[in-house]
Amino acid sequence: NCDDQLVSALPQSSFSSSSELSSSHSPGFARLNRREGAGGWSPLVSNKYQWLQIDLGERTEITAVATQGGYGSSDWVTSYLLMFSDSGRNWKQYRQEESIWAFPGNTNADSVVYYKLQHSIKARFLRFVPLDWNPNGRIGMRIEVYGCTYRSEVVGFDGKSCLIYTLNKKLINALKDVISLKFKTMQSDGILLHREGQNGDHITLELTKGKLSLLINLGDTKTNPSNAQINITLGSLLDDQHWHSVLIEHFNNQVNFTVDKHTHHFHAKGEFSYLDLDYELSFGGIPVPGKSGTLSHRNFHGCFENIYYNGVNIIDLARRH
Repeated sequence: NCDDQLVSALPQSSFSSSSELSSSHSPGFARLNRREGAGGWSPLVSNKYQWLQIDLGERTEITAVATQGGYGSSDWVTSYLLMFSDSGRNWKQYRQEESIWAFPGNTNADSVVYYKLQHSIKARFLRFVPLDWNPNGRIGMRIEVYGCTYRSEVVGFDGKSCLIYTLNKKLINALKDVISLKFKTMQSDGILLHREGQNGDHITLELTKGKLSLLINLGDTKTNPSNAQINITLGSLLDDQHWHSVLIEHFNNQVNFTVDKHTHHFHAKGEFSYLDLDYELSFGGIPVPGKSGTLSHRNFHGCFENIYYNGVNIIDLARRH
């Protein structure tokens, strides 16, 4: 039930804007159903360069938004963009159906228009950017945001470190492997994940020129060289200092590789279900340089969030052990 009201209890200092028409139209009056001040936020000039911003105080999961016009006025917004940020400096636009999404706004001053997000946002800062407004009035907004606390475990890598998870040998024969994590970085290259075996088999997840490559080497180069290696690349410009999500699901020889909601399904040829791998999984780099001839590969420099391997919270485990 991630649908708590997030704005109503915020202090005045959590609201800011590009400008304000007067002190009684300041952003702190932009709370849904409130009538204080002039009854909402209005900027000094109504144009497409204005914005209303809220600081939720910490990274939060946002599932819905709602808007109203200025109380008892002819000022309302008919469409707007939503932008979000962790820092308040580096902004990203909410996208839906592969394009920047213009939200439907209001048709009068007091009706509430509620919009459930197709996919939730995780952010600390939100910015409402009016696109169109009542031609017989000006920009006027009151807002509410719905969601819940976002629990996250974050670990930072400096380009020289890696995090090694040693698997329980009793659980090693699990038919299904699921690895999920989020990452953000400004570096265009680096190893995110590596696991290898005795016969040259290995799985490597690597950022190369801002794209993510999943490299699977089955190690059966002698018996079947054409089937030995699979390299799948997804995403681009992933070195933009925003969070990106990765999910790798491997069941028998079926592999699903997902980056930011884009999934590539493929079959690994050969005896992939019996990949002869070590009981060790390394995140952020390769622990022994030169293994698998991977001397040229760089360790990851940036942050990981919520690393899970078959349901195990790796970062939490590292913190406690």
